[in-house]
Amino acid sequence: MICPPYLKKGDKVAITCPAKKLPHGIDDAVGLLESWGLEVILGDTVTAAHHQFAGTDELRAKDLQRFLDDQNIKAIFAARGGYGTVRIIDRLDFSSLKQSPKWIVGFSDITVLHAHLQATLNLCSIHGQMPLTIPDGSKPSLETLRMALFGEAISYQFNSAEMGKDGEATGELIGGNLSLMVNLNGSVSDPDYRDKILFLEDVGEHLYAIDRLFWNLKRSGKLAQIKGLIIGGFTELKDFDPPFGQGVREIVLEMVKEYDYPICFDFPAGHVSDNRALILGKTVNLKVKQTEVNLHYID
Repeated sequence: MICPPYLKKGDKVAITCPAKKLPHGIDDAVGLLESWGLEVILGDTVTAAHHQFAGTDELRAKDLQRFLDDQNIKAIFAARGGYGTVRIIDRLDFSSLKQSPKWIVGFSDITVLHAHLQATLNLCSIHGQMPLTIPDGSKPSLETLRMALFGEAISYQFNSAEMGKDGEATGELIGGNLSLMVNLNGSVSDPDYRDKILFLEDVGEHLYAIDRLFWNLKRSGKLAQIKGLIIGGFTELKDFDPPFGQGVREIVLEMVKEYDYPICFDFPAGHVSDNRALILGKTVNLKVKQTEVNLHYID
């Protein structure tokens, strides 16, 4: 995998909205990035609106393309997620990014971009806090974002509230939002799952839908191909009466019971305030022993 050059003070970075429109300004985020010594350029989509989107598909694609092509921009932050990135992904020309890689930052709906970069360019990107979520982000999550962008070493050690599956594995880190990863299945943006460490998170889904999404990954052979599984935040989940009868942990463990690889739960990433930065595409070592989880980058 190719990693873009890490940032340094004085670099220009851009904020654009490839998906849902912003509900309010992002002055806090701009102030934080400027405090890191970065010069922030705002795209036209930051103030645009078209139904639920940050402007039409044409505008959102044009705005992102502008920053992909601008050699002076060293990182692009998606202002928020929501829905809409998949509507513009095939309008984008990534040839300039292939020649001069830069960091793409975001999570949730931005999983579309992360997966596409890995599938088509072998390019690393950062799953982390976005301008909309920065005001509510924990200090550690914001600090790990800064560290990832500026090339400082990051690693994670924590005790999970739920017991995973013991083991140790090494592989490139892929993943993001479960719904989006399944949505990309079979497309040009679908990354190679073989020998990877897979990270997944989601928000606002019904438990039966979580089960259905995992069945897609299982029946397509993807869960059999990976070397490790990291389950992040699964928040604001819903259920029916009568209830589905299984929580996320039970769904996952039943789905992968025949596979012999480490699994951890409650990883601090996803739609949570403590959304720690993950560099997707880089090689990681995952070690799980009961509730103790260690994840560190080895290249």
